[in-house]
Amino acid sequence: MQIQKTRKIEALTSNYAVAYAVKAADVDVIAVYPITPQTTIVEKLSEFVANGELNAELIHVESEHSALSAVVGASAAGARVFTATSSQGLELAHEVLHIASGMRLPIVMAVPTRAVSAPISIHNDYGDVMNARDVGWVIYIAASAQEVYDTVIQAYRLAERALLPVIVAYDGFLMSHTVEPVELNDEEEVRKFLPRTPRPYTLNPRRPVTMGPLTSPDWYYEFKYQQVLALQEAYKIAKDVDAEYSRAFGRGYGVVEAYRMEDADYAIVTYGGAAYGNAKAAADLARERGIAAGVVRIRLYRPFPTADVLKAVSGVKALAVLDRAIMFGGPAEGPLYRDVATAMYMSGLDKPAVNVIHGIGQRTMYVEDLYKIYTMLREGPRKEVVFMGVRI
Repeated sequence: MQIQKTRKIEALTSNYAVAYAVKAADVDVIAVYPITPQTTIVEKLSEFVANGELNAELIHVESEHSALSAVVGASAAGARVFTATSSQGLELAHEVLHIASGMRLPIVMAVPTRAVSAPISIHNDYGDVMNARDVGWVIYIAASAQEVYDTVIQAYRLAERALLPVIVAYDGFLMSHTVEPVELNDEEEVRKFLPRTPRPYTLNPRRPVTMGPLTSPDWYYEFKYQQVLALQEAYKIAKDVDAEYSRAFGRGYGVVEAYRMEDADYAIVTYGGAAYGNAKAAADLARERGIAAGVVRIRLYRPFPTADVLKAVSGVKALAVLDRAIMFGGPAEGPLYRDVATAMYMSGLDKPAVNVIHGIGQRTMYVEDLYKIYTMLREGPRKEVVFMGVRI
């Protein structure tokens, strides 16, 4: 596949980047319910449908639970579908997340992340998506508006090959409502990249099937194990899709991104736009001050890219895992730290690692804060969880 020659650059928020990607993917059904900070995604998609730029059925529903339920039904009937939500909306739809993955439906959902109530916060952290980490969905976490656009398109190809639903997450407000230059693909080229391929099973009156029925202990376990295998295969598919996309459109990201890791002694492992941007600036500052610092960004969060993460950190003396969510009551408080520490333990990779929590409820993460993580690692990493930026 050749890289397209035509280029069009627009100034877009990450939310609008999602809408343009969904339009390029030529979806059939969109279910919408507004919640901050995702509302402008579906506002823009409504505009595309109203103007005749997108031939899709736009369903206005009464809740996020209903929005996901509507696209479950449409996807089961064979449609290419989209929805979006954030925070409490994702929590309200939590029941249906399991149904979508258990039915192996290729749904794509955007989640500009937002802190979860109570108390009410409309600001950013990753508590909402981290509550959905074990529901059987593929989860991407993007770090720029361009990557959001590209990842939504990749998500459809992955979803329809793996027969799994996909979340594309990114920073609410910090990305969803800030404007960046985004290179848009030719829509006809996107549709060549996303061919319509018949699925083996859809709801069809000419060939009746039952989906999601009651099952007994004789079979339930096997259904769940099939999801395990599907997510394992999705790891490889995600890599393949990213490589194919790079060949077609000239942009690729991999499943893990490494910054200045070739000779790094100390690394911050993190995700999302704000943390990654400041971590890179902190790594540059640390190197100016004599510390060989680097950053590892997790782009594909589920399935967890164990081999790529271990390869990225194998040469460091110590690492810190920076979480923007709290896993309350665990032996460590950060969900990403748990994944990294488990991967290291199970592979026999013995590296000092510290869990740092920061940015909760969009608490500002300063570059100097992240620079202090590198100095802490050089002095000898602590064993307790570090709650950076909190007033005690």
